[in-house]
Amino acid sequence: MAVQREWFEKDYYAVLGVSSAASSKEITKAYRKLARAHHPDAKGGDEERFKEVSAAYDVLGDHSKRGEYDEARRVGPSGGGGFASGSDGFNVHFEDFDDLGGMFGNLFGRGQRGPVSMRGVDQETRIHLGFRDAIDGVMTTVSLGRVGDGGQRQVKVRIPAGVDNGQRIRLAGKGGAGRNGGPAGDLYVVVEVAPDAMFGRKGQHLTLVIPVTFPEAALGSEIKIPTYDHSTVTLKIPPGTKSGTTFRVKGRGVVTQKMTGDLLVTLEIAVPTELSPKEREALEALSEVTDWSPRNKPQEEG
Repeated sequence: MAVQREWFEKDYYAVLGVSSAASSKEITKAYRKLARAHHPDAKGGDEERFKEVSAAYDVLGDHSKRGEYDEARRVGPSGGGGFASGSDGFNVHFEDFDDLGGMFGNLFGRGQRGPVSMRGVDQETRIHLGFRDAIDGVMTTVSLGRVGDGGQRQVKVRIPAGVDNGQRIRLAGKGGAGRNGGPAGDLYVVVEVAPDAMFGRKGQHLTLVIPVTFPEAALGSEIKIPTYDHSTVTLKIPPGTKSGTTFRVKGRGVVTQKMTGDLLVTLEIAVPTELSPKEREALEALSEVTDWSPRNKPQEEG
């Protein structure tokens, strides 16, 4: 192919907004974005800019032409080999193309005519789940507005086990319908999880607060605690356990395909609001023989 005179007048890389080191994929992506924006049939389209963008892609989108273009730009006009008369150059005649789809068809070697296919828009919706539905997984249905006619459509959504509050789930191809044979967009479902009366959650772990008596914490004991699957496990409390101490029960948290969390049990020493005469007598006796106070600072050595 003979060198075109306009090759020395136009920086095709700058026209497409890419660097001279851009990959073929980056060049094609940039061209498609600009061609859609400036096509004369598009809102705010610019025919001259569209021609310029198309001419740049005609050269840079072809591996052989791009190599010749780069070499010609490197050598410069004085490098020899004359200019082509223009018959080999890129000329855009809009009467030859019905629309952008026809343009793309010729540039990409398809030779097709007709309207350009467009991908559907992505959509987002929120879904409210119960605590256990989020942990166990559930099949549900969401109602979405249809793009274009304002109608409603129902979409079945499978919520995987272990989703957390605020998590965003992508459903490929479940968004807005494509145009002219284009693919549908994606649907993004944002999960909002209701709290549970007993269990909390920290990532893959479940949390649980269990009240214990002062003797259980001070002397040590074994207590039964509930688990998410409605069973119980025995927790050993060592003597001298402080209120707020957290124990980890392995494998009793949120279960997903990738991992299993734990159950984090926090103990809180409960103080009775009413005492029987015997209880009061026992506590008063303990108070008399106890020298320790949590408000006493440890003695400094030396």
